[in-house]
Amino acid sequence: MYIGELISIGVAFSWTATALLSELGSKRLGNLTLNVLRMALALLFSMVMFWVVMGSPWPSGGTIEAYGWMLLSGLVGYVIGDFCLFQCYIIIGSRYGQLFMTLAPLAAALTAWIALGQQMSAVSIVAMLVTLSGIAISVLGRGEHRRVSLSLPLSGVLFAVAAAVCQGVGLVLSKIGMDRYDASSIPAWLVPFSANFFRCVAGIVGFSLLLYLREGFSPLREALHDRKGMSVATATTIFGPFVGVGFSLMAVQYTSAGIASTLMALTPIIIILPSYWLFRQRITWRAVVGALISVVGVSLFFLGG
Repeated sequence: MYIGELISIGVAFSWTATALLSELGSKRLGNLTLNVLRMALALLFSMVMFWVVMGSPWPSGGTIEAYGWMLLSGLVGYVIGDFCLFQCYIIIGSRYGQLFMTLAPLAAALTAWIALGQQMSAVSIVAMLVTLSGIAISVLGRGEHRRVSLSLPLSGVLFAVAAAVCQGVGLVLSKIGMDRYDASSIPAWLVPFSANFFRCVAGIVGFSLLLYLREGFSPLREALHDRKGMSVATATTIFGPFVGVGFSLMAVQYTSAGIASTLMALTPIIIILPSYWLFRQRITWRAVVGALISVVGVSLFFLGG
C-alpha cells in the first residue's frame, strides 16, 4: 500500500542528497570538472544497465529525429541548465538553489504551451503565482530605508533562475524526442533511459568543450587522482541522473503523476536541516515559510493540472 507515494518521498530524499553532494563536489572539483565526470559516469552506468536488460550496451528504438531532439534537450537541460545550477550552488548554496528549482515545472508548462499548444488552466496560473510568492518571501528582505532588497547575491539568483528555466525547457524537448521513439522495440520503461543516454552524450561533449576552452583538461586529470572528489562525483551521479530518474519513473507506475510529482517537490523543505548541518547555513522563519509556500504552489500546479 502507498508504494508509489513512498517511492516518491524516497526520490525527494535522493534529489536532496544530489543537491548537497553537488555543492560539495562543485566547490572541491569545480563546476565543469564535476559535470564532465557526472556525464561520463551516467553514460557508463546506462551502458551497463542496457547490457544487463537488453544484451547490448547501446540504446535502441529511436529515430534520427528523436536522437536530434534528445541531443538538443541535453544541450539545454544538462550543459546550460546544470552549468547554471552548479554555479548557483557555489554562490548561494544548494538550499536556495533547490528552492528556485520549483520554477522548473512552471517553465515546462509555459514552454509546452508555446511549443506544443498545451493549455494552461486557471489553477496552473494561480500555482505559478503562489510558487513565485514563496520564493520572493525566502529571498527578499528589508534593505535600507525600508526598501525591499535581495538577501542573496544577484548573480547566484540569476544562475538559479536560468537553471530552472533550462530544466523546464529541456523536459519539453525530451518529451518531443520520446514521442518519436518506437517503443515496440524496447520495454516502455526503458525509453526515458534510452533518451537520457543521448542527453548525456550532448552533456559530456558540451561540458568537455567548455572545460577545455576555460581551463584545459588538467583539472580533470587532477580530479581523477582525487579519491574523495571521485567518490563525491560517483555518489552525485548515482543519486541524481541514475537512481533519481529511475525511481521517479517507477513512482508514477504505482500512483498518479500529480501526487508523485508533488511529493518529489519536497526537496526544498527536506534540504533545510542538512544544509545547516553541513554548511552552517542560517535557518530563518522567512526562509522556511517561503519554502513551504513554494511547495504548496508546486502541489497546486500538479494536483490541479
